[in-house]
Amino acid sequence: MEELMRKIEKVVVNSGVGRRSQEDHFEDKTLPEIERDLANITGQKPSRRQAKQSIAGFKVRAGQIIGLKATLRGARMRDFLNKVINMALPRVKDFRGLNLTNVDENGNLNIGFRDQTVFPEIELEKTKINFGIQVTIVPKKKNREAAIDLYRSLGVPLKK
Repeated sequence: MEELMRKIEKVVVNSGVGRRSQEDHFEDKTLPEIERDLANITGQKPSRRQAKQSIAGFKVRAGQIIGLKATLRGARMRDFLNKVINMALPRVKDFRGLNLTNVDENGNLNIGFRDQTVFPEIELEKTKINFGIQVTIVPKKKNREAAIDLYRSLGVPLKK
């Protein structure tokens, strides 16, 4: 298992908060709570991501915080992957495996969670805000077929 984990370069965890940024007290109440939950899930503090340009249709201004990102490597990456594969995915409602279309041509596996409550660190009584999380697993070899075999050997539940 340890040898297989060495074939993974990094895991990137993203959460978009752009829609919530229109709410009152976003900077001082909502954003710190989302950051705290994401830090509990990943084991490190996420970095704030800002909009690069204004988009009037989405009511977004340049410099406004629209997401949070954490890049995991090494021991944190291994712990997080074990948590996703063995705890979070089985807790997803009506889960029957990940589609092979979630693996792109470079071998990156993208997993989306509608809310953070599937992770064991999140206490439903304490959290007031639900947010989605996207997990991208990046292998060292940029080959789709080799990556699919790697994910299957790691125990990621992929559909046939």
